[in-house]
Parts: sequence; structure tokens; C-alpha cells
Amino acid sequence: MSRKFDTGGAPHFPPHATVSGVMLQVIYALVPGIAAHVWFFGPGILVQIALACGFAVLLEAAMLKARGKPLKLFLGDYSAVTTAVLFALCIPPLAPWWITLTGMVFAIVIAKHLYGGLGHNVFNPAMVGYVVVLISFPQAMTAWLPPSSIAENSLGLVDSLLTIFAGQPPGGIGWDAITGATPLDSIRTSVASGKMITEARQSPIFGDFGGLGWEWIANWYALGGIWLLWRRIITWHVPVTMIGSTVLLGLVTWLADPGSNPAPLQHVFSGALVIGAFFIATDPVSGCTSNRGRLVFGAGVGIITLVIRRWGGYPDGVAFAVLLMNMAAPLIDRFTRPRMFGHG
Repeated sequence: MSRKFDTGGAPHFPPHATVSGVMLQVIYALVPGIAAHVWFFGPGILVQIALACGFAVLLEAAMLKARGKPLKLFLGDYSAVTTAVLFALCIPPLAPWWITLTGMVFAIVIAKHLYGGLGHNVFNPAMVGYVVVLISFPQAMTAWLPPSSIAENSLGLVDSLLTIFAGQPPGGIGWDAITGATPLDSIRTSVASGKMITEARQSPIFGDFGGLGWEWIANWYALGGIWLLWRRIITWHVPVTMIGSTVLLGLVTWLADPGSNPAPLQHVFSGALVIGAFFIATDPVSGCTSNRGRLVFGAGVGIITLVIRRWGGYPDGVAFAVLLMNMAAPLIDRFTRPRMFGHG
């Protein structure tokens, strides 16, 4: 006896994730970290995000029109907005507006569209934009704010807007009165001057494990990253190996010379390691495709980051490490391809 079952229309497989859906979830996952950033360092970061997004969308539209691509389709994938948000989170909250514009030109025009657009870029666009402005404008890119709880002069939203667009703090306040060294920069300067790590950590900019405020921001970025893992937007391979390799190598250097090398958790809870592990190095276009390749890629980013922090010319090396491993990703994929069924 035959029985009939109601079925829906074809296709019967669930739809795959769309580019816009993935990008939106990445932006949603960044919200807790952004909120923590505003709480500890003021609303300047919100202005930078708005500026970066505006510049990115305008540049994206201009390049799409120049290439004869449909605007609505590609502007609606939110890839330019995601790049803009990640870039804005890497620069000082009060950086002048033209730094944001310069970074977006190199991120959207050079690193993305001149390589063929989304899916064809060799390098992570946000990191290209950040490295360009870091090398080109080193003084402006070191004007970081201390946490609001220890800051002598905190700027509100209006003052932050005036500072970003005028390039100078309002009311005759000098940059030295509102900015200070980051925890990684403070450690680097102290070690270079012959001081011990324990002496450097006497500064109020340090918290329990890393930088004051920065350790909470890292925690919230990690929470957003875990949500992306749960949603299967990213895999565990890159975050685990990137953070793990940094901790292991940091543990070796710390045990060898604790006076000149910070503890492993100092590396994790200071700088861009956590946001880099979950949101930047996991870029599916400029990273590796196989799981074994992702393990190598993440470990490479972590090791290079620590090497730059300890012996390089910059306090934080996440951006440089990501770009260097972007160059190596095709070769890593070549040697870590999964075995085809039926072949040795």
C-alpha cells in the first residue's frame, strides 16, 4: 500500500550562507568589544567607525561604477563596511579624519578592487589600510588614549568630533595632556631603557593580566569570536593556534628571562591579539582553505606577532604578521591539501 507525503518545492537542501549574512554576523559579534572600547576610552571610536564606513561605501561605489559592476548587489554584501569597522578598531580613537580616508583608499581601492574585488584579494584589506597609515603617519598613530578611569582630561562626543576634524584637541589642550603610551609600548620602552618588566607594570595603565581596559575589551572580543564559532562562521583552527603559539612561545621567553619578557597573558590581554585571532586572521579569502593549512597559518601569525613585539620595530605586530602569512597562504595550501579519495 503506497502512502503519500507532503513535500516542499525543490531544492530540498538548506540554503548556504550568503556573503551579506556572514558579514553582518561578524559585525554583530564585534558589538560587545566596541561597547567595551567606548566604556573605557570614550566615544571617539564611534566617530572613527562612522567615518570609515562612510568613506568605504563611497569608495566601493566609485570603484564598482568604474568597473561596470552592479552597485546594489555588491554594496549590499557589507564587505566594505566590515573592512571599515575592523580598520577603525585598529587606529587611535582621535586620529585625524584624513588618516581614516587614507586607510580606506588603500583598503578598498588598492587591496580589494585592484586585485579583482571581493574574493580575489591576496591581502586582508583592513590590515593593508592600517599598515599603510601606521608607516606613513607614525606620530599620529601613537596618540592613544589612557583609560577614562585614570585619564586627566576625558573628551566627550562633541570634543572628540572637533579633535578628529580639526586635528587638534579643543580648548588649547595639548596632545600630551590627553594621550599616553599603550601597555605594549610602555613595556617596550621600559625594557629598552634597562628597566625590569615588574617596574614597567607599576604604571596605572596595567590591569591584572594585561592593559587596564584592554583586557576587558579582549574578553568581549573573545565572546564575540566564540559566538562566531558557535554559528560556524569561522572554525577553531586559526584562533586556537594563533593564541596558543603566542602563549607557548611567550612562556618560553618569559621563563628564560622574566625580567625582559612579559608573561604570556600580557601578550593575550594587550594589543590586537584577540581581535586578530577571531576577526582578522580568520578571513576566508586571504587565509588558508584547508584545516591543516589554517593550523599552520594561525601558528605562523602568532609566532611572527610575538617576534615583532619582542625584537621588531613596532610594539604590536598582529597586522604585519597577518600580511606576511597572507603571502604564504597559497604555498601553505599547496602542501596541506586534503588527500583525494582513491589516491595515495
